[in-house]
Order: sequence, then C-alpha cells, then structure tokens
Amino acid sequence: MILMENFKQKLTRIKTLMFDIDGVLTNGQVLMMENGEVVRNMNSKDGFALQHAAKKGYNIVIISGGRSEAVKAALLRLGASEVFLSQSDKLACYKDYIYTHQIQDDEVLYMGDDLPDYEVMSRAGIACCPADAAPEIKDICIYISGRKGGEGCVRDVVEQVLRSQGNWEISGW
Repeated sequence: MILMENFKQKLTRIKTLMFDIDGVLTNGQVLMMENGEVVRNMNSKDGFALQHAAKKGYNIVIISGGRSEAVKAALLRLGASEVFLSQSDKLACYKDYIYTHQIQDDEVLYMGDDLPDYEVMSRAGIACCPADAAPEIKDICIYISGRKGGEGCVRDVVEQVLRSQGNWEISGW
C-alpha cells in the first residue's frame, strides 16, 4: 500500500501529461489500406480525458516514433500542446521539451508501452503503462493501468491526475 500512497502523492505534482501513440492511445494494431494509408483506432474516452485536461491547463505532449500527420492533427484538435512524430530518440525529445518549458521531471507523467519509451519513463516523475505493455516497461512503472492500450488506459491516468488536484468536476459538460 505504501507504493499506492506514494503514487497518489506524486499525482498532485503533475502539470504535464506525456503519451506514446501506438500501444497507448491506440491498441497498437494498424489497418493497412490498399493505397498504403495506415489507419488506427483511438478510444473516445481517452480523447475526452485529453481534451478535459487541456481545458484545465495541463500540457498534453505526445512523443511517437510514428509518422501519421492525420493522428497528429486529431491530437492537436483534442488539445495536445505538442505532438512530436518520427522520434527515434524519445529521451532527447523529452529533455528538449522540459528544458524549453522549464518543467521539472517530477511534474511529468509519461505513459508508454514498449522499449522505445524505456529511457523517458526511467526519467519522468511518474512512469505508467497500459495493462498490455512489454514486461520490461511494467518493471519500471509506478502504476500499471488495468486497461489495455487504446481501451481507456489514458483516461484512467488522466482522470487520476485531475481528481488528485480537484480538477475532474463534471459540471459544465
């Protein structure tokens, strides 16, 4: 129980929510269209949570190795402040972002699901992952969502952060 209390306490310091796309905001599956276009599914409850957090003034940042401009546009419409695509070195992207915006590591929650996220997650104040993340990622997480990637894991952690800070009121929606 000490770990959960530590997690709940850490939530109160979070100002920036960072996420990977494939395997976190999506279930990791891609549909290949005949014309070569790649299609992904995202969960509407995850989208609502991101939009709500953005409206409450949280920084929503996406760091992905993927290249989909359509996904980027959708995330920007939901309120993401930054969407970094084609990131082969996610840690360098993370460091640049927190330095530029004068953010401390303990103010960042990062949710990833696989090895490219490992270094960032080792540095962020809160490392969390979906239920179906790689074992190596689960090993370094302070919180593992009960939900899989693309199935509400983002909503889970965003709601917990906002609730811990008194920002998850329902009125006005």
